[in-house]
Formats: sequence, C-alpha cells, structure tokens
Amino acid sequence: MLYYKQMFTGIVEQIGVVTLLTSAAQGGKLTVAIGQDFLNLKLGESVAINGVCLTVVAIKRRFLEFDLSLETLKHTTLGVLKIGERVNLERAMLINGRLGGHLVTGHIDGVGEVRKKIIFDNKGFELYLSLPSDLLRYLIPKGSIAVDGISLTVADLREDLLVIAVIPHTARATTLGSKNVGDRVNLEIDILSKYIERHLAKTAIPGINQDMLDRVGFFPMGWIDN
Repeated sequence: MLYYKQMFTGIVEQIGVVTLLTSAAQGGKLTVAIGQDFLNLKLGESVAINGVCLTVVAIKRRFLEFDLSLETLKHTTLGVLKIGERVNLERAMLINGRLGGHLVTGHIDGVGEVRKKIIFDNKGFELYLSLPSDLLRYLIPKGSIAVDGISLTVADLREDLLVIAVIPHTARATTLGSKNVGDRVNLEIDILSKYIERHLAKTAIPGINQDMLDRVGFFPMGWIDN
C-alpha cells in the first residue's frame, strides 16, 4: 500500500491511550497503547496524534513510541498529556484512498481553548473555541478546520470565537466528547486558505490603496458627489 508522506484526512481511525510521556532539554518521548488495526505499522511511518504528525520510532507489542521535538512540546498540547489520557490516532493517508475529511498536514498552527459547551438532546453539542487572533483571517463559515486532528466544519464565527458542531458519532469516535470548558486543543487551518492568501499577496498590485485612489480622482460606481 502506498502512503503520501505526512498527509492525513482528519478522519480519526482509532483512540489510543498514553502510557508514557517524558521531557528533557532536547525534547521528549511519547508512548501510546494501540488497538489491533494499527499493528501493521512499520518503523518510520507517520501517525497523527491529536493532529500532530509524529514518526514511529519503536514498536513494542501493542505500544508505539514517538520522539517529541522541543517545537512540538512548545507549540502543541502533547507536552501536557497525562498518563491514561485518550488521544486521536490517524495513519498517513493512502494515496488511492478516500478523502473523507479534508487535507490535513499534521503541522499545528495554534492551540485553542474550550470556552463554552452546549449539549443538545440528541447528544450532539457545540463547542465555542478561542484561538490565536492571527488564525481568524483563514476561517470562513462552512470552511474546514482540524481540531485535535479531527476534520470539522466551521459552524459559525462569533467575534473572536470559533463555533464547531459535533454530531453524536464524532463525539463517540473521537476524544471531543470528553472535552469541557478550559480544555485546550490543537488547531490546524485548512492549508488551501494559506496557499490562497500567499498567492493573493504575491499578485497584489503594490501601492494601490484608498489614499492613492483619492489622489487620482477615483470614485466607486454609483457614487457621484453633487
């Protein structure tokens, strides 16, 4: 089977359990207990742990070991995981497989925090997440975002809060069902929005702004100053 290196879909395949987490000046190590479906993994393959792309460095029976860089410990939630905590797992996507979510790289853009949780009668719920202000410009209602490695749709944007709707299946099949106010989550913006922003920035005509338009006598269509 062919895998596209370090690319995921945001569809969680399995829930793992943290059995060991160590940190030192140069980085750390993470060990996760896995189920039967992940036993065919090989050394060097990529696995997303709560949305963070990591490389398998050791396989011992039903346990996977990963190295954590200082960058990962500093900029994701992996450094504060607790022994026994459940984590979302996804293997690198098959190049000939279905893309059930959206393209996810496993490179975290920021950490958000649950500010509010509204539970519905059908056991689904809404999460209101704060997020770094520099990420807001990439989000649009009905757009995509990965939260702890889960491909989700932006339900709404309310001032500086991101609203996501979680259906009962997603709550059961991922760790989102156990999230409560104050919990922190890894966020990855849809990479397509970054490409679009970069393209627009490179193709924008320099020097065109409102002051320049006023100087040359430009008026918007339909506006005549009598």
